[in-house]
Amino acid sequence: MDDSHPLDLLDYIHLKGVVRPRDVEAIGIPRKYLSRLVEHGQVERVGRGLYVATDAEWGPHHTLAEVTASVPQGVVCLLSALRFHELTSELPREVWMAVDVKAWHPRIAPLPLKLVRFSGAALTAGVEAHVVEGVPVRVTSAAKTVVDCFKYRNKIGVDVAVEALRDCRRKRACTSDDLRRYAAICRMTNVMQPYLEAVA
Repeated sequence: MDDSHPLDLLDYIHLKGVVRPRDVEAIGIPRKYLSRLVEHGQVERVGRGLYVATDAEWGPHHTLAEVTASVPQGVVCLLSALRFHELTSELPREVWMAVDVKAWHPRIAPLPLKLVRFSGAALTAGVEAHVVEGVPVRVTSAAKTVVDCFKYRNKIGVDVAVEALRDCRRKRACTSDDLRRYAAICRMTNVMQPYLEAVA
């Protein structure tokens, strides 16, 4: 048995940030070495099939990477996307994630997840690809996030949506045309028009 595997694997986990057993097998290392690192306290299981190095130093969006690794088809949205784009003072306790209306409900305890159902263009439009700690993460753009906040204002509060709109315009994170385009896609034009005029 090759004793170099645990060290190689630990280096790989530090590089990737969050790994799954299938990731380990994909690089030619049997998953038993992952279990060995857990037994020795060098790696910990943070969710169903998700492992991280215990001594890793995490960035501000670490939880997004963990949740997205479990729900790769999801899109980070609403409060979590606002935080990602630095358009809110809110600190969401859960990762807000959009999935298709017909998608299965993932069980990823103990990771904090708030699931929202989107459909059609509301799910696919305005999605940006980012990489967080080695994990591909899809996040709604600044403009799409603001529009989504107005659409879900009953869930998150109209004050949060208005703050996000003001911050978005003040920081020039998007244009008025971007906001109007996504408002049309999400059928929010009439709702948002007075607010858009107020911050113009």
